[in-house]
Amino acid sequence: MRRITALILAGVCALTLSAQEKPQPVAKPVLDTYPPTADTPLDPKIRAELDAVKAVPISQQTPAEARAGFEKRVASTPKLADPVAKVDNRTIPSPGGKLPVRVYTPNGKGPFSVVVYYHGGGWVLGSLDTHDDLCRSLCSRAGVLVVSVDYRLAPEHKFPAAVEDSHAALKWCAENAGEIGGDGKRLATAGDSAGGNLAAATALYARDKGGPKLAAQVLIYPVLNHHFDTTSYYQFATGYGLTRDAMLYYWKTYLPRPEEATNLYASPLQAKDLKGLPPALVLTAQYDVLRDEGEAYAVRLKSAGVPVRATRYLGMNHGFIRSGATLEPAKHGLQEIADSLKKAFDPAGAKPSP
Repeated sequence: MRRITALILAGVCALTLSAQEKPQPVAKPVLDTYPPTADTPLDPKIRAELDAVKAVPISQQTPAEARAGFEKRVASTPKLADPVAKVDNRTIPSPGGKLPVRVYTPNGKGPFSVVVYYHGGGWVLGSLDTHDDLCRSLCSRAGVLVVSVDYRLAPEHKFPAAVEDSHAALKWCAENAGEIGGDGKRLATAGDSAGGNLAAATALYARDKGGPKLAAQVLIYPVLNHHFDTTSYYQFATGYGLTRDAMLYYWKTYLPRPEEATNLYASPLQAKDLKGLPPALVLTAQYDVLRDEGEAYAVRLKSAGVPVRATRYLGMNHGFIRSGATLEPAKHGLQEIADSLKKAFDPAGAKPSP
């Protein structure tokens, strides 16, 4: 099994906090690699795919070009196509107007627990379609109703638009889940990359604004900090898919003003207090610029008394979870998420899959 489950230590938490309080020279990483990782090479399938594609830097494309390219790449990727009972497209109200969502209903008898899912794409790319196969898998494997949110994208809509839409979708599910066969009292947030950022930010927002109450948050290689000087940011800056320069572009495009970088709903890792948040599952990839900040957030959650499981997938890079049809570790990751959700919604009855 090409993964390692991280044991969360308070000492690393102290390292992370001190690094934020004292700005470091750009050449010196502020967070060392954690946990120590075996010398595991990048999966050969991933390396072959990376070598076969000569990607144009996103900073050299218009948002429309980058979005079209992303949609095309995802459309050509093999799919798991896990079975679900039905899929419905609808709109719900949000501060930006009508917000498109896609509802995945599992087989079985409801009402079902509800997972509100936020897609990745650097707050600039991505759609209901790019993450359709992933949401189907979570719905089928966890037996939960998944509501995928087509939140407003930057640069047309900068922070906090995506956070507002994300919380609006969660609140709507809490109040109207019965309309779609769900249980509004059994809720979780989930997302990958920038969507992981929104899942974490929405959990914080819900805590601070008095609800809705969450049973869990699932953060898949999440963006959690406007800071580019971790060890993983330097080790994997280029050549592994998501680059350091791309993240610089995404953050610059997402934030309306540089000072918003310290806003806890933009950079959850910079929140002073993480107490009272729902249990978390944090998945990271060994060859990912975002790896260290995801693991640092898990450390801080643990230090704040929040139940957390952090798993680093060895040999994987950013985005691997969407390759369940071709990568066995990705399929295992989907099952880990499903098992975690089952446990969160039914601690007594859930049993991990073999």
